[in-house]
Amino acid sequence: MPDRERGGGDRLTTGLTILLGALASFGPLSIDMYLPALPELGTALDASPSAVQLTLTACTVGLGVGQLVAGSLSDVFGRRRPLLIGVTVFTVFSVACALAPTLPLLVLFRFLQALGGSAGIVISRAIARDLRSGAALARLFSILMVVNGAAPILAPLIGGQLARFTSWRGVFVVLAAIGLILVVASARVAPETLSAARRVPGSLGVTFAVYRKLLRDREFMLHVLTGALAFATMFAYISGSPFVMEDVYGMSPQVFSLAFGVNSAGIIAFSLTNRVMSSYAAIRVGLGLIAAGALTVAAAGLFHGSVWLVLAGFFAVTAGFGSTAPNTAALALSDHPDMAGSAAAVYGAAQFVLGGLLGPLAGIGSGRSALPLGLVLVGIATAATGIGLAAVRSTKR
Repeated sequence: MPDRERGGGDRLTTGLTILLGALASFGPLSIDMYLPALPELGTALDASPSAVQLTLTACTVGLGVGQLVAGSLSDVFGRRRPLLIGVTVFTVFSVACALAPTLPLLVLFRFLQALGGSAGIVISRAIARDLRSGAALARLFSILMVVNGAAPILAPLIGGQLARFTSWRGVFVVLAAIGLILVVASARVAPETLSAARRVPGSLGVTFAVYRKLLRDREFMLHVLTGALAFATMFAYISGSPFVMEDVYGMSPQVFSLAFGVNSAGIIAFSLTNRVMSSYAAIRVGLGLIAAGALTVAAAGLFHGSVWLVLAGFFAVTAGFGSTAPNTAALALSDHPDMAGSAAAVYGAAQFVLGGLLGPLAGIGSGRSALPLGLVLVGIATAATGIGLAAVRSTKR
């Protein structure tokens, strides 16, 4: 059905596009902004690097599980109401994180904060699918990735500067302020893009039936797994790079945040690849970059390579993710317009749950060498490449 008939093809304003990109950035905002403060957080709460990374795991699992709930609720009640509730929850528990006295409480509050933030991620994708389809959807996702890609650049830079003037708690105060701004912006800008006639009946049985249908769709799940594994390489890099850069190579939090931001520019640079090539080609290019970057980091760790070699590998991983993510998302959601919220939820949940489960592996030994992180990246990249190429072949057939 044409986009205009679907209810909203003519309502994609510049302000709404920017808002959707900002809402989709809850992941990097929640994760990246306090990366420069991770070592300091561990010292303040008397916790090991692996224990500190549980706060990252709680965040990613919350972002993943929450999307399954928020996505299905948005198919039942529309997009606007669940979005406003979710962003408000994120704001409230950002304040709770800033006040957390112990690591276990911080882990709990991070999970609840992420549950709220997950609504922004999944509903922004669902709204995009309500308004666009096909190649136009892939282009819209690429534009959102450009907006979203600024978050991994700005978040650690802001976090690094905050580390000069305040403790890790100040980072969560800033996140609460950002959440409050997005609550107001969503209330003013975000329209309701899912008409009552197109909503899914709100029974638990129907919800399970929708998810069962999605999980049995082979092509859909191949694209979901490709996107999830590509994200897992990013999350392994996010989890391990502060310890590699600061503990192994002696970077300060401020220099690390700058290096992290430069590497994250690869997300923006390569998220627009489908403007010059098909989604299938962009996925192949992205997976090749991820694999090359993973091998580079592993080689640098094995042969005691310079910090520049490690940074080059990190840049290739982030660039590959920028090329892969918008195109796997567009291909996964294109065939499910009438359950876009649930389809986006499965896609997003797989990303954050898989990333949260594999991320702590990157922390093992990362404070002594880049090799453990490199080996984790190689393993995940190998799986992503195999499944991604199978997804492209299956979809083209």
